[in-house]
Amino acid sequence: MTVVHLLRHGEVSNPNGVLYGRLPGYHLSANGRLMAAAAADYFAERLVAALFASPLERAQETARPVAERLGLEIVTDERLIESVNVLEGKTVTLAQLALNPANWRYLWNPFRPSWGEPYASIAARMRAVMSDAAQEARGHEAVCVSHQLPIWVARRSAEERRLWHHPARRECALGSVTSFTYRDDTIADISYAEPAGAAPGGGHGA
Repeated sequence: MTVVHLLRHGEVSNPNGVLYGRLPGYHLSANGRLMAAAAADYFAERLVAALFASPLERAQETARPVAERLGLEIVTDERLIESVNVLEGKTVTLAQLALNPANWRYLWNPFRPSWGEPYASIAARMRAVMSDAAQEARGHEAVCVSHQLPIWVARRSAEERRLWHHPARRECALGSVTSFTYRDDTIADISYAEPAGAAPGGGHGA
């Protein structure tokens, strides 16, 4: 039995409410650092043998306390990165974007979605990195620090549900852990936990 945990990064300091996406320079807030510490506590007594993280600052900063607590090296993996989004760097919502006809070319297909990286692409890269993590930690546990949308799409894919969804209905709060138990290289169970306690699941950029 092998367990791969997808840890969502902690809260980010973002006073202007920018959809930061893959933009550099967005770091954990004081509350986000507490979430990272709570994650380190959560994994302290587990048999974690490997630690992977998205290259973005907020993911690396969330992984650091886990690495220090467990004595592990952080392996940076591009496949764990946030999805591409045309709204990156903006403070508007999709609804506000739709008011301008010039933006309609981004909004024509919510099932793909047309405003960002296809859900199928996100699912494929997350499945691949999770499989590699499971092999690396075979018989033990692995932690992968990523972002809300990739984690949620990975879960929906593993549960064989349609990938398109309502963003407000994602069960993937800041600092949360979505765990996949593998038996014979097959996902046999999925569970969810919030080591830092109930926290807002949304947030700009995620």
